[in-house]
Amino acid sequence: MNQAIDSFATPTMWAGFIAFVLAMLALDLFVFGGRKAHRVSVREALAWVIAWICLALSFAGLLWWYLNGTLGAEIAQRKALEFLAGYLIEQSLSVDNMFVFVMIFTYFAVPPELQRRVLLYGVLGAIVMRAGMILAGVWLVNQFAWILYLFGAFLVFTGIKMLVFADDEPDLEQNPLLRWLRGRLRITQSFHGEAFFIRDKGVLWATPMFLVLVFIEASDVIFAVDSIPAIFAVTTDPFIVFTSNIFAIMGLRALYFLLADMADRFHLLKYGLAIVLVFIGGKMLAVHWFHIPIQWSLSIVGGIILSSVVASLVLSGRAKTSPGVGS
Repeated sequence: MNQAIDSFATPTMWAGFIAFVLAMLALDLFVFGGRKAHRVSVREALAWVIAWICLALSFAGLLWWYLNGTLGAEIAQRKALEFLAGYLIEQSLSVDNMFVFVMIFTYFAVPPELQRRVLLYGVLGAIVMRAGMILAGVWLVNQFAWILYLFGAFLVFTGIKMLVFADDEPDLEQNPLLRWLRGRLRITQSFHGEAFFIRDKGVLWATPMFLVLVFIEASDVIFAVDSIPAIFAVTTDPFIVFTSNIFAIMGLRALYFLLADMADRFHLLKYGLAIVLVFIGGKMLAVHWFHIPIQWSLSIVGGIILSSVVASLVLSGRAKTSPGVGS
C-alpha cells in the first residue's frame, strides 16, 4: 500500500528556508565571532538559546498565518501543531547529544575556547546528513506505508534499551572507530588551535580536533536514526520534518554551552527521553486502532520532559543539602 506525500510546501518555500539557514550560519561564522576562538559564556549561550526558540515559534506563527490565508484555518492549525510537536520531539531527543558532546570533549580534553568552532562544523555536517536521511525516510514511507510500524517497533526497542542501560558510560578508549582512525592516521599529540590538519616538514598530520569532529558527526548519525523515525509519528510532510529537525539542530549547540557544566544535574533526563521514545513508538504501533491527537502528543511529550528535568533538579538539590555531602 502506497501513501501519498502530504506536503503544502512550494519550491520557493524550500529555497527560502534553506537560504535562511545558510544566512544564520554565515552570521554565526563571520559576524558573531565564529571565526575567533573564544570560550562561550553562559550569557552568550542563553541569548542564543532564547533566540532559536523565538525563531522556531515565529516560524510556527508564520506557517499558521500563511496557511490560514491559503488553505484554511483547519489545515493551518494542524500543520502549525505538527511543526511544534515535531520541534519539541526533535529538541528533546537531541538533548541526548549534549551528554555525548560532554563525554567527547572531556575524553579528548578539548579546551573550552576551541569547542565552538568544531560544533559549528558539526552542525553543517548534521544538516547535510539529516537532509539525506529525511528524504530517504519520506520516500520509504511513501512507498511502503507499513514501514511506520517497523519504525514504531524500533523506537520502542530503543527506548527500553535506553531505560536498561541509562547509567552505563561508554568507553571511548575501546571504541572501534577511534582505534581504526588511530591505526591509519598520523595524529599529533596536542591541539593546534582549531586546525583539523597540519603539515610538519612536508608530512600531513591530523590533529585531535579532527578526531573530535569525526565523533561529533558520528554521534549525530546515531541519534538521527532515533529522532527522524520519531517525527514520523507526528507527520510525514517532508517540509515539517526537515524544518523541525533543522531548528532543533541549530539550537542544540547553544543549549550545550548553556547546560554542559550542569549536565550531571539532569541525570534523570535520559530516563525521560527513553520514555518519550517508548511513547512515540507505541503511538505509531497503535495508530491503526487508536489515534492520539497532535495536541495530546505535544502535551504528553512536554510533560514527560518537564517532569524528568524537575525531578533531576529536585534530587540534585537534596543530594547537595543532605548531611555528609562534600565531607
